[in-house]
Amino acid sequence: MTAGSSDTLSGYLSGAGLIVAIGAQNAFVLRQGLKRRHIGIVVAICATIDVLLIGLGVGGRDALIQRAPVLLDVIRWAGGCRVRVSLWPAGVSRGVARNASKRIRRRC
Repeated sequence: MTAGSSDTLSGYLSGAGLIVAIGAQNAFVLRQGLKRRHIGIVVAICATIDVLLIGLGVGGRDALIQRAPVLLDVIRWAGGCRVRVSLWPAGVSRGVARNASKRIRRRC
């Protein structure tokens, strides 16, 4: 397995993990299932759209990073800053996350 295919597989597995989390789309699918309305077609459409969007996201990110490797650092730090901003209102930045947040704060 090459490094590129390993990254692609990692991206697909991460995306699959996100699909499992309950979100608006999954809540809709569950609601349709409970109502017993169009279950098969709803699941098929949602799964197909998820696969396409994940594929485009993984492929697009891969192509961008190959053309401009510095984008990997930009994406990494932007993700860290986003996590920091998301955790701050909840007070999670105290305690265990404090040490990690000090490093991120310097960069944001």
